[in-house]
Amino acid sequence: MQKSACFYLGKIVKKYSFKGELLVKLDTDNPEDFLEMESVFVDYNKNLIPFFIESLSLHKSSLLRIQFESITNETEADNLLGSELYLPLNMLPKLSGNKFYFHEVIGFTVTDSSFGLVGTITGVNDNTPQALFEIEHNNKQVLIPINDDLINKVDRDKKDILITAPEGLIELYL
Repeated sequence: MQKSACFYLGKIVKKYSFKGELLVKLDTDNPEDFLEMESVFVDYNKNLIPFFIESLSLHKSSLLRIQFESITNETEADNLLGSELYLPLNMLPKLSGNKFYFHEVIGFTVTDSSFGLVGTITGVNDNTPQALFEIEHNNKQVLIPINDDLINKVDRDKKDILITAPEGLIELYL
């Protein structure tokens, strides 16, 4: 399995028990959506390795307590600390309305209610405190914060996002 065909689920942050149980910090608003998993891919030595799940449950509502079938002691669990977990893209829960996954909107056009056509989303920068749309407009990059207050409508059929950017923000880049 290639990483490009997967989405990041979370990271193993600590051990839970001497039997090899691990705690995973999930990158999701709805951790309960992932309580029925049978397996997961673990990024181990830059390879995605499938691990089958013996048991899992929520721990303090934001962490996933997981026991892999092949991990039975602390030493084996130590080897996985800090590893990232991935699942195939087809396991992402479907979103509707104005909710979207970042990878899903690459290639969408962005239209501002005042400015008009802004351009095409070429990427999403989520390495900043506020995630940003990276939009190409006439060979220039425009950055728009991804914020519920700015997004008016996500039209999946037309592959368009209607926004209302703060006055002067778009012009700042042009």
